Amino acid sequence: MPIETLEPEPAEAVPHSDVRKVIPPWSWVVPVAAWLAIALVGPGMAGGGGMLLLGAALFATVFAAVHHAEVIAHRIGEPFGTLVLALAVTVIEVALIVSIMLSAKGTHEASLARDTVFAAVMLVCNGVLGLCLLVAGIRFGEPVFRARAASSYLAVLAVLATASLVLPEFTHSAPGPVYTHAQLIFVAVVAVVLYGVFLFVQTVRHRDYFLPAGADARDAHAAPPSTLATGIAALILPVALGAVVLLAKTLSPELEAAMRAANVAEPAAAVGVVVAALVLLPEAVSAVRAARVNRLQTSVNLALGSALASIALTIPAVAAVALWTGQPLTLGLGDTGLVFLALTFVVTTLTLSSGRATILQGAIHLAILALFLFLVIVP
Repeated sequence: MPIETLEPEPAEAVPHSDVRKVIPPWSWVVPVAAWLAIALVGPGMAGGGGMLLLGAALFATVFAAVHHAEVIAHRIGEPFGTLVLALAVTVIEVALIVSIMLSAKGTHEASLARDTVFAAVMLVCNGVLGLCLLVAGIRFGEPVFRARAASSYLAVLAVLATASLVLPEFTHSAPGPVYTHAQLIFVAVVAVVLYGVFLFVQTVRHRDYFLPAGADARDAHAAPPSTLATGIAALILPVALGAVVLLAKTLSPELEAAMRAANVAEPAAAVGVVVAALVLLPEAVSAVRAARVNRLQTSVNLALGSALASIALTIPAVAAVALWTGQPLTLGLGDTGLVFLALTFVVTTLTLSSGRATILQGAIHLAILALFLFLVIVP
C-alpha cells in the first residue's frame, strides 16, 4: 500500500479481524526465510548457488521491509511517515557500512562511506526524484509540491554534502582527502545538530511546509491500519532490516570480486553504488508508488529526506567508528565527483524552485544519473 499522508482518524482504523489483510503472510514469512538462508549459507558455502539464494532473499526482504514501514507510515501520517521510512533506510546503510569497516581494513573500507553516501545522493536526487517526476508528469501533466519544503531539504543537504564530501579535498591540516581528528569531530557534531534542527522544523515548528499541497492533500485515502496491525509491523520491521544488513554484508565481497572480474575500472566505487541502491530500494519503491497516485509531495519528502538522512547520520556514525578503531576515513571526492555533485545541486534547485514539474525535469535528472553510472564503469 502506498504511504498515505493526512492525519489518521483513530475511528477509521481497520478492525483487528482484518490484520491479515494489512500484514499478509508473505510479509513475515520472507524475513524469517531470509534469516534461515543466512544461517544455511555460511562462508564455506558462498558459491554461485549460495549467492543466488542470498541475492533473492535480499530483494524479497527489502520489499517486506518497505511494506511494514509503509504500514507504520500510513498510521502516523505525514510528515512523520516519510521520516520513519527515511530513518529505517539510513539505519540499514549505517549498519552495513560500519559492519564492513569493523570486519576488515583496507583501501576499500576507507572510502566505502564516501562512495556509498555520494552514490546515495546521486541515486536519490537524480534517480528516485527523476523517476517520480517522470511518472507523475506522464500521469498528471504538471503535478505540484511545496517549494518551501524542497528548499529546506536542499539547503541543509548542500551544507552537509559540502562539509562531508567537498571540503576534505581543500583542507591543509592533513595530507589527502581526509580530515584530522578534530576536523572530523567538528563536522560530525555540526551534521547531527543541523539535522536535529531540521527535524524540529519538519515535525514541529513548520510542519505544514511538508504536508501535501493542493489536490494532493484533499484526495481520499484508505483507512489507516489498526493499532494491532501497526504494532505487528513495528515488530517485524527490525527483523527484516537486520536480515537486509547481514545479507548485503555477505554479498559485498562477492560483488566486489565480480566487479574486478568484469574489469570495472573503479570496483570500489561500483560497490558503493550497488550498496546505496540496495538500501535505497525500499524508499524508491514507496516514492514511485506515491507519485503514481498524484502524491508528489510525499515522493519529494521521501527522496530528499533519505539523501539528507544518509549524510547527516552516516557520516557521524562512521566518523565515530574511525576514531574509535583508528581506521583511515577517506571523504573527499575527486574532480569528477565534485562536478557531478555541483551539477546535481544546481539542476535540483532549478527543478524544485517553482513547486511544479513536468516530464522534462524527470528526463533531465535521469540523464544525469545515466552519465554518473556510465562514468563509474568507464571513468
